[in-house]
Amino acid sequence: MATTKDYRNYLLEQLNLLDHITCRAMMGEYLLYYEGILFGGIYQNRFLVKRGETNKAFEMPEVIPYPSAKPMYMVLSESKEEIREIVLATVHDLAIKNASKTKNS
Repeated sequence: MATTKDYRNYLLEQLNLLDHITCRAMMGEYLLYYEGILFGGIYQNRFLVKRGETNKAFEMPEVIPYPSAKPMYMVLSESKEEIREIVLATVHDLAIKNASKTKNS
């Protein structure tokens, strides 16, 4: 079951406290970026973010977005403020991870 455009629009509304969010369609689902960093996606009408040390504190359930994929956290909150904090925590971890990869190259 692919994600509906209604759910995509709803989620983008939930993310409107953040500037620089972009959404790209990918095989019936959507990838989400913040300031160019891929932090999660919308899979089967579920908002998922990549796992990290900082966002672990939000105690979100782990799910597999599609077969053979790495586990991700499913965001269940409907609070725009909490969603904002989850996204920022996720991007923070990813930025550190990306910086260390670049530094080690």
